[in-house]
Amino acid sequence: MRRPAVLLGLALALLSPPAGAQLRAPAANPPPVPESFQIGLSTETIAVGSNFGGARLVVFGALDNADPRIMRQGRYDIVVILEGPRSNLVVREKKRLFGVWINRGSERFESVPASYALASTRPIQDIAPGVTLRQLGIGMQNQAFERTPPRSGVPGNTQAYADALQRLKKDAGLYSETSGAIEFVSATLFRANLQLPPDMPVGRHVARAILFREGVFVRERSEDLWVVKTGIENQISVFAARNGALYGLMAVVVAVFTGWFGRIIFKRD
Repeated sequence: MRRPAVLLGLALALLSPPAGAQLRAPAANPPPVPESFQIGLSTETIAVGSNFGGARLVVFGALDNADPRIMRQGRYDIVVILEGPRSNLVVREKKRLFGVWINRGSERFESVPASYALASTRPIQDIAPGVTLRQLGIGMQNQAFERTPPRSGVPGNTQAYADALQRLKKDAGLYSETSGAIEFVSATLFRANLQLPPDMPVGRHVARAILFREGVFVRERSEDLWVVKTGIENQISVFAARNGALYGLMAVVVAVFTGWFGRIIFKRD
């Protein structure tokens, strides 16, 4: 009689949950994994020669941990920006006085990108609020050009000079914005096409890709792009930079020789 009772007690002990498990709270759902993405460039170096007429740069990337529901609704947005080397620039205002154009005023801005190309999935004003765009420096109108304080301490019309700077850059083809230039080639892969102008400044360029989710900034990635001169132009430029006085003397000699030689060739008598 004792053996069946012992076996029954052992079975009940195995089937019943432990005492600690009865007091344990039910496991909560794990927090969602935030979205992330990586980008790459079609090339890391662009060579500029005498016959350079512009180029096309492809920025491609992949989203990780994207929400399928938001992806189906098309509420992920991406902005790709290619910024040229930054330097200080002076914008001068010219006015005509007695038939002669003279400088009347100027403003000096610091750390101005030499070129600025933007591509986005849709118009940037539809992607995020204006405050967010200004904080991230997205868009030509949201560039925060830092003005050098004048020595006289008299404030000038800085915004008018900043607008003129953007207009001149845009007319030269160095500043551009294109909406709808980013396409998703699959559920998570995207591609952006940027058209680079013929007057592409040489130096280090930075490609930025910014991811938005329902108008909220998620994260940003960046890659470097180098634009370099090649051929005889590069050799002359390097020589002039390293030997300025000698380069100037040689330029004068070449100009004098060209004038004398032209006079000999086109002499009539």
